[in-house]
Amino acid sequence: MAFSEEIIRSRQNKNVVELCKLTDRKAREATHLFRFDGIKLLDEAIKNDVYIKSVFLREGEEARILAELEEKHGFDVRERFERIFLVSNELFEKISEEKSPEGVITIAKYIDKFQKNATIYNSVNFSQMKNERIVLLESVRDPSNIGAVIRSAAAIGIDRLILSDDCADIYHPRAVRASMGTLFNQCIDRVNDLTEVIAGLRKSGRRVFAATLDEHAVELGRFEILAGDCVVIGNEGHGLSDSVCKACGNSVIIPMSERAESFNAAVAASILMWEFAKRK
Repeated sequence: MAFSEEIIRSRQNKNVVELCKLTDRKAREATHLFRFDGIKLLDEAIKNDVYIKSVFLREGEEARILAELEEKHGFDVRERFERIFLVSNELFEKISEEKSPEGVITIAKYIDKFQKNATIYNSVNFSQMKNERIVLLESVRDPSNIGAVIRSAAAIGIDRLILSDDCADIYHPRAVRASMGTLFNQCIDRVNDLTEVIAGLRKSGRRVFAATLDEHAVELGRFEILAGDCVVIGNEGHGLSDSVCKACGNSVIIPMSERAESFNAAVAASILMWEFAKRK
């Protein structure tokens, strides 16, 4: 661990430039690095053995933050950081993405224990997923919704999330923030062709339900959910594509009052995950 006691005051500092670039997806994918703000997320990253490249601490708060983390983990957490930088108050306010910055920003590497988080892949091991609770997402574009779904999936006990390749980046700062650190221990796959995965799941003996309103859709709560059943949640505005709906073979809707036309994608996902996770 390299700890520079020199206080960074310029936004042109090469380490600050590297940090700020990570708000862009292309920069994240080129470097396999991502950023997040706040002590809670850093705490969860340490807990889950995420590789931490750089930690930026606000001038005057470094002792408090490091002491708080050491008390939680029982060791000097500086051993887990590749580099630590001190940043002036004025500069920290400019580079933080929080409305009320907590005094710490972190750069971490993509999560190695779930390699498929970082890349799109085509080969799915359906035998490995035999006893897993699985939820699929198609074209969910809002990073905050993706993060919220990840958080709910972890809380409910979903073993695996499978995302189409046009879903929002799970390493977007808003997705990481909304996940509240559950991103660091949730198994997540990205795939080129969601219909192929659905076909494979059905061939392995599972039922797959499209969360969509069509003439054959059955209200949630009016049919028996079986162990192994999966559900697919779609885009915030347009729902699921016709190809995915056709691939599923079954469809489900969440009953709601006439005062609303739809649920937020993350809320709908949470309701469906809760019901489908009851059967293992």
